[in-house]
Amino acid sequence: MLTFGKKISMLCKEKGWSQTELAKKLNTSVSVISRYERDEMTPSIEAAKKLADLLNSTVGYLLGETEESNIFKDPDMLRRFNDIKSFAENEKEQILFTLDAMIHEIKNRRTYAVK
Repeated sequence: MLTFGKKISMLCKEKGWSQTELAKKLNTSVSVISRYERDEMTPSIEAAKKLADLLNSTVGYLLGETEESNIFKDPDMLRRFNDIKSFAENEKEQILFTLDAMIHEIKNRRTYAVK
């Protein structure tokens, strides 16, 4: 699993940004970015949010809560999650039960598919 610093470094490389460019965008110094990348320092919550936005990622990804860098950046998925969140508890349970069953079925098909 990649560390916070490695993820920042990797996402910057994907954008073609140097530490200097990221530092300017984050309104901080190059030495702070360097310390983040070496995992010698962690940013404040506000700085982590701004980093995630700048790098088109999420705080959850940067902090290791998920391995997907932009899973919640998909507007269609986010809209669906927000819709589900607004439903009554029993309706949420029904939707999640059905969704879990479908996910399980698809994984089984992939596992047992003849290649």
